[in-house]
Amino acid sequence: MAPAPAPAPGSSRALGFPAVWLRHNCPCPDCRDPVTGQRLVDITQIPNGLGATVTAEFPDSIEVTFTPDGHRSVFSRAWLAASALDAGAEADADLRTEDGKVLWRTASLAAGPPADPSVSDPSQFELAAVPAADWAGYLADDSVRESVLDAVVRYGAGLLRGVPATEGMVTAVAETFGYVRETNYGRIFDVRVVADPANLAFTSRAIAPHTDNPYRDPVPTLQLLHCLRDASAGGETVVVDGFAAAAALRDADPVSFGVLTSTPIPFAYVDKETSLTACQPLIALSPRGRIACVRLNNRSMQPVRLPYAEAEAVYAAYRAWTAIVARPEFAFGLRLAPGDCLIFDNTRILHARTAFAASPPASAFPPASACSGESGGSGERHLQGCYADLDGLLSTRAALRRAQSPTAPAPASTSPPGSTPTRG
Repeated sequence: MAPAPAPAPGSSRALGFPAVWLRHNCPCPDCRDPVTGQRLVDITQIPNGLGATVTAEFPDSIEVTFTPDGHRSVFSRAWLAASALDAGAEADADLRTEDGKVLWRTASLAAGPPADPSVSDPSQFELAAVPAADWAGYLADDSVRESVLDAVVRYGAGLLRGVPATEGMVTAVAETFGYVRETNYGRIFDVRVVADPANLAFTSRAIAPHTDNPYRDPVPTLQLLHCLRDASAGGETVVVDGFAAAAALRDADPVSFGVLTSTPIPFAYVDKETSLTACQPLIALSPRGRIACVRLNNRSMQPVRLPYAEAEAVYAAYRAWTAIVARPEFAFGLRLAPGDCLIFDNTRILHARTAFAASPPASAFPPASACSGESGGSGERHLQGCYADLDGLLSTRAALRRAQSPTAPAPASTSPPGSTPTRG
């Protein structure tokens, strides 16, 4: 086969961008609103069979003229370089998938993660502590707040210490980066022993690793747990990197991984006033086949209704997946003290709890405000939780980074930086 002819000098192919791509991303005020930066021109308004030629070059920009309508656009060279089409898969990697995470296993060393967590094999990164910060410093210093939010994004969890151990503070934490997602449990839910529990979480029993609300679609993507009182014995919180465990299943048992990523599993929650159902794979993949979400909750999983052989295959894969999740290397235990608030990614991190000695039912408890944040080990374990969503956290992290770095790239919806709007 003869080699393809070299692109004509000054053509859109020589620039490395199709003409329609350049026109669709034109920054001129006829194509983008100068105030909002949002696109004004619909794809159907762009002529079909468009051509483009470089008609002027400047030190920091180039002018492109389109045929047949003669429209002109000026693009920043830096913006075009940053938008290169051949930058590889990493250029448009979905940061909510495994590609944007540091997958970890439990470390044996008593030291936190390194300042630069880049490692040659992220699946072997050893986490020695859930990244933590003091509440006062988090409020006072934007760089501290950004580091905690970044820990939630990259490692799946972050811990704030010294949050006042008073009722309702968990929503105040959530509102520092986003919005509380109210559910049938309310804006806030109490995790403590009650006399007539509608959920095993409201008992003193051990709870196996799980994600919350798999019976809801969309699932809450963030969960916060704020300790008001801790148990005198037991009640340790355990977090599991579900993405790392799913990657391990993919490596060790690709057949089971394939079953769990392609088979919707039904989940449900029903009480006197609520009936919630959803049917989703236990391991969800992005369109590019990357791990994007895990679901696991034995308490709310419903009977699988599939042909006999498929049902057997699902249960074999489910057993293999649960066995990997239970391996100690993927779990990190921490004892939440009064004032500790754990923030974690509910699409990635599975959480668990060890059993603890039960106290009298909740009706006999003193109000949480009567318990100082310094008083631990009362036996009356009481956490308050709420849900939020990753989009708010990601937005706040991006805004903090932009404020700390004036040279940070402009948002995609704005005109290419350094461009000179030109009317056609």
